[in-house]
Amino acid sequence: MSDKTYGFETLSVHAGAAPDPATGARALPIYQTTAYVFEDADQAAALFNLQTVGFIYSRLTNPTNAALEARLATLEGGRGCTVASSGHAAQVLALFPLMAPGAEIVASSRLYGGSLQQMRNTYPKFGWAAKIVDADDPENFKRAVTPNTKAFFIESLANPGGVISDIEAIARIAEAAGVPLLVDNTLATPWLCKPIDYGATLIVHSTTKFLSGTGTSMGGAVVDSGKFDWAKSGKFPSLAGPEPAYHGLNFFESFGDMAYTFHSHAVGLRDLGPSQAPFNAWLTMLGIETLGLRMERHCANAQKVAEYLAKHPAVAWVNYAGLPDNKYHQLARKYLPKGAGSIFTFGVKGGYDVGIKVVDSVELFSHLANIGDAKSLIIHPASTTHRQLSDEQRVAAGAGPDVLRLSIGIETVDDIIADLEQALEKATKK
Repeated sequence: MSDKTYGFETLSVHAGAAPDPATGARALPIYQTTAYVFEDADQAAALFNLQTVGFIYSRLTNPTNAALEARLATLEGGRGCTVASSGHAAQVLALFPLMAPGAEIVASSRLYGGSLQQMRNTYPKFGWAAKIVDADDPENFKRAVTPNTKAFFIESLANPGGVISDIEAIARIAEAAGVPLLVDNTLATPWLCKPIDYGATLIVHSTTKFLSGTGTSMGGAVVDSGKFDWAKSGKFPSLAGPEPAYHGLNFFESFGDMAYTFHSHAVGLRDLGPSQAPFNAWLTMLGIETLGLRMERHCANAQKVAEYLAKHPAVAWVNYAGLPDNKYHQLARKYLPKGAGSIFTFGVKGGYDVGIKVVDSVELFSHLANIGDAKSLIIHPASTTHRQLSDEQRVAAGAGPDVLRLSIGIETVDDIIADLEQALEKATKK
């Protein structure tokens, strides 16, 4: 299906999944199998040599997962996709073909706390270094580039602070440096933003969040634009050099604009093993069918809640790009014209202690470490998701001691506001 022919909502329902040819079943089957019977020895050899496309073992490929990959690639406007067991697994899988010991990533400081943890503490164990820069000034990426730089990494809509990066400006700098731009599009989803349209090379998702939509299914995904010339700079021998595991095969020469996706399955999933469970892929496919409807309600509710909190006497500030006085409002109008998302932060007067009391006082909201659920969620990042960071790092990431993060659900908005009202009243009562 072509996204030039069909609308987003139509593609959300149909892309990647036709009626089952064996049974006529209209719903996508769950292929709960580890392996697949070969037609004969020649077909088996061709599959293992990457001379033909098919299914070998579900660590590498699975029909249910393949349907999800096709749908996500279509919705993002990409060429190919690889799903993984979680968002963090997807980030490792995304960087794996690009990196080597001594290689560097230039990453935004406005990332999810777990991603910053990966960058600062886990990737160095692989010999990878991360330079963390303030993405509010795209020129910081240019200043951080060295001959060892292999990738830029940003979030289109940052978790937790709702910060919006200037994707197009950063993409131009990445292009000049000869490196791909990776964009985590989890919070925006392709319904709000398509980073590939602004020059991004690779898109990363935690499908656990809005794509799944109901807090039931762990998963991640990497979508490749298919537009990057992996041979041009000589920086990416895993993609444009001989691969010893396949008798010297050059992925870029052999597969062209599908080189990255083939490598992610044939090498990344094979050797790292972060495969997504077919049942989770199936649940995520169901979730995506209602993505546009849910995101529309998520954004409308979030706008009203942000406007309410901005006027509340117990609230010091609200960081939501949908508010006209927000510093990212103009970027939101460019990159997220249908809404500024449903994740945002606000600061309570009284700081850390009052923030803790608010999360202990909510009734409708769930206090948990997730976002993108149909249900409204709340968390105090400084004491939870960003706890491993220093005080200075938490503030830089938008997770200071007074910060509360909201993930606004699809409930009746008056009920959401009423719950926040009573929780703030309890937390500030003397």
